[in-house]
Amino acid sequence: MTVNAISGEIERVTVRVLPDGRMSRADAARYLGHDKATLAKWQAQGRGPNAVRVGGKIFYYQRELDAFIRGETA
Repeated sequence: MTVNAISGEIERVTVRVLPDGRMSRADAARYLGHDKATLAKWQAQGRGPNAVRVGGKIFYYQRELDAFIRGETA
């Protein structure tokens, strides 16, 4: 969920989380409130939340995204 700073409303964001806690780059971007291109750019620069490659696709673990939100990772 994200908070609309102007109105103070909370926007509900729906993401798909796999049983092991992974989500796609698109879902991770929605979860963080950024564009998926931003996450790709961060990964190329060695910044942002940790990502894993599985079968040629990029995934992010929810626990890693939560740590990133709390400022516990790069």
